[in-house]
This record gives sequence, structure tokens and C-alpha cells, in this order.
Amino acid sequence: MKRFNWIHTIGPGLIVGALVFGPSKLTITSKIGANFGYDLLWIILIAIFFMAVYTIIAERIGLATDKSLLTVIGEKWGRKFAAVVGIGIFLVCTSFQTGNSVGVGIAIGELTNTNNNIWIIFFNCVGIALLFFRNFYKVLEKVMIFLIGLMLLAFLITLLEVSPNIGKIISGFIIPKVPTGSMGLIIAFMASCFSIVGAFYTSYLVQERKKINTKSDEKVSKNSSLTGIIVLGVLSAILMICAAAILQPLGIEVKTATDMSLALRPAFGEAASAVFLIGLFAAGFSSIVGNATIGGTLMSDALGFGSSFDSHKTRLLIALVMAFGAIIALLFGSAPLELIVFAQSITIFIVPVIGIAMFLIANDKKVMKENKIRPFLKIPGFIGLCIVIVLALFNFIDIFLK
Repeated sequence: MKRFNWIHTIGPGLIVGALVFGPSKLTITSKIGANFGYDLLWIILIAIFFMAVYTIIAERIGLATDKSLLTVIGEKWGRKFAAVVGIGIFLVCTSFQTGNSVGVGIAIGELTNTNNNIWIIFFNCVGIALLFFRNFYKVLEKVMIFLIGLMLLAFLITLLEVSPNIGKIISGFIIPKVPTGSMGLIIAFMASCFSIVGAFYTSYLVQERKKINTKSDEKVSKNSSLTGIIVLGVLSAILMICAAAILQPLGIEVKTATDMSLALRPAFGEAASAVFLIGLFAAGFSSIVGNATIGGTLMSDALGFGSSFDSHKTRLLIALVMAFGAIIALLFGSAPLELIVFAQSITIFIVPVIGIAMFLIANDKKVMKENKIRPFLKIPGFIGLCIVIVLALFNFIDIFLK
């Protein structure tokens, strides 16, 4: 599968971390810090821990077999169930794609003082066009990652500038609190950061690395995930602390991207808005093709079409993820930041089924052989599933019974 060749040197975990870190993460983390200060820092540790656990589980599955994970699911429970999982992944990726589209739209819209919808349509069309110009996309993505890096460096500089309350930071990490009205954001954060779909995709990346480096694949694969996941956690913490230290004392309720950019004002003054919006655009657009590729290729695999990027059916499904995400963003984007949070939170309904399938396969001696997970992964893996199921129940109550 040639579509992966340009990312082998980065490592599966770092790729997953980059895909998870998009406009949704920026929005949700900023809103948490602005609304609840340092009180919810502890959820970063939980989300990152379980994300690491499931990424490692997926890596073990990728090492244990040359068959794709969806093929294994189909052989174990039937092609219909594999199709259900594939559709679930497709829907989750469509939800993330909605966030990516909204992020790109509001970034360029607020930066140029133009209509967001124009940019949502334009950049999704560009994303679809890039399916046929992969070499150009390699260069473009490096530029996007560079811009994201600049924005994150800006947050780090701001963090040093404002000197946040160290005591409150430590308390936020070690003393779990659930402030009134915070459950929706907690669910959205867990859905965006503890991404079982992202972990699921890691098994495909590991199998590709096995083909390229048969001598050192196991060592590389087992160690490659943690770097990206830890970086994701550090970045989330920096963003949340900046919002808590700057936005909450000012009583700013984050409703627009410009509101989020105020967290950079102590270090960048009037240029803060432009710095943030350029970074937001980069986070959104760099994820548009990558996220859609996950949804489209895994859906294609689930339907029995294979996961080769050269397949026209696979490319069509990738394009559909972009198109559906853009349509939802256009239809329900009157309150864009609220849409991002809602879109992330509803994915929690689908994730438990995907997680249960991964967990059962990881415990299947016939499939896993010597790679079958041991208690140090089995116990936290089970606890992670329980957390996701409980959050799904809370989300159901919050959306449908209140």
C-alpha cells in the first residue's frame, strides 16, 4: 500500500497523535481551560494513558498477523459484523471530519473576514483533488505540520510569559474534580483524545512497517507509539493551562476562534489572532486528507474491497468522508465551536463496539500466539472499555433524557 510510504520514518504512534490533534482538540481543550480553569487537567492523564494502552494493543495485533484487523474481525464474527465495525469507523471519521472542516472554515473566515462556508467547500474540494496528487500532498503536509509546530511553540512561549499558578496545576492533575456542567466537555475530550479508531488504524501502520523493515519491526513497533501519544498529552496540557491562566480570569466564554486566540495575547499582542488562526487552519487542513483516509480505507476493507489506495472504490470512500463531513459542517455550522464539541461527543456511542472487538482479538490465543496481551495490558484495557461505556451512557442521558 504505497499511500503509507511517506510516513514510515515518523512512527505509527506519532502519526496517530498528529491525526488526533486537530481543530477539535484545540477547541475542546481551550473551552475546558476557559470554563473550568485547572480543575480538569486530570482527564489528560487518563485519556493519554488509555490511548497509549489501546495503541500498544493495536500494535501487538499488527505484529501477530499479516491479515488486516478488519479481515480478522470478519473471520472471527462474520463479514456482516466487520461491515458494521467499518461503518462505525466511517461515521466516527466523518464526525472528526466535520470538526476539521469547521476548523478550516472559521480559521480562514475569521482571518479574512469572509464567509466560513466558502472555505469549507473550497478546502474539501482541494482535499479530494489531493487524492490524485499524493506527491504534492507530501510537501503540503510538511508545511502544515511546520505551521502547527509554530502555533504550539507560540503557546509554550505564552505559558512561560504568564507564569501560571504551579500549585493549582499540580492540584488539577492529582485531584479529580467534575465541576457542574463539565460532563459534556469531558466526554468530548475523551472522545477526541482517547481515540480507539486512531489506535485501530495503528495495526495497519505496523503491518506496513513490517513489510519495509523485517529485521527490526518488532522492536520499532513496540516502542514507536509512546512518543506520539506523550507529545499529544503535553500539547493538550499546555493549551489547557494557557486557557486557564489567561481566559478564565477574564471571564471569556470561548465562542469563536478569535476568543481562543486571546490566550496568546500576553506574548504576541495584536498578532495573537493571526498566529492562532494560521495554526488552526494548519491543524484542520493537515487532518482533512489523513482522517478521511482512515475512514475510507477501513470502510473499503470492511466491505471486502481491500485497503489499497490505488483502488478507485477506496478513493471514492475517502472522498465520501470529506464530502459528508463538509455537508454536516455546512448544514449545522451556525454555532461552529459547539458543533465541534457535539460532533466529538456523539462518537462515544460507536467507539465501545470497536474497542470490544479489539480487546477480544488481543486476548485470542489463536490469532495472537505469543503476542497475546498479558495482565499489564489486559487490566487497563478492560478498565478503558468500562470508562468508554460509562461515558456513552452519560452522553445518552445528557443528549436524550434531559
